[in-house]
Amino acid sequence: MNSVTIRLMEQKDIDKIAEIEEKAYGEHHWSKDSFYNELSNNLARYFCAFDENNTLLGYAGSWIIIDEAHITNLAVSPEHRNKKVGESLLVKIIETCYKEMAKYLTLEVRISNTPAINLYEKYGFKSLGTRKGYYQDNNEDALIMWTENIFWDKFKDRYNQNVIELGKKVELV
Repeated sequence: MNSVTIRLMEQKDIDKIAEIEEKAYGEHHWSKDSFYNELSNNLARYFCAFDENNTLLGYAGSWIIIDEAHITNLAVSPEHRNKKVGESLLVKIIETCYKEMAKYLTLEVRISNTPAINLYEKYGFKSLGTRKGYYQDNNEDALIMWTENIFWDKFKDRYNQNVIELGKKVELV
């Protein structure tokens, strides 16, 4: 079983994050300065995932504004994809929303990113429209996805079941 440790992002992580960011998003990726700025943003909650060798596997961030969280990014290093790292990071964001009383989550995702869309749908996100030409590199549209109120039993039941299944495949530390 893989072991994944998730903790808050720190300045010392940003060089490695920038490497993953470039692999994941190509030429139009966030700069290191963007991540440094997020660390001082009171709305931002950023996390990093590491393996047992302290190798950075991926990262995710969100902004919590009143009772809503906007997932700003979630990326996993290509060589560590399909190992439940992205799902583990998403669970951490949802867990943080529960702690901070954020009721709704939203995000944009490339319409061609089927693995990410499938993950978000698994956790109850629904498509509520598109942003035309959202991505600068190829003018691709973004799917806008939202959750229902995460405190509703329907969402919590689905979330809890997914976390149980995740725990059978990944040890979250």
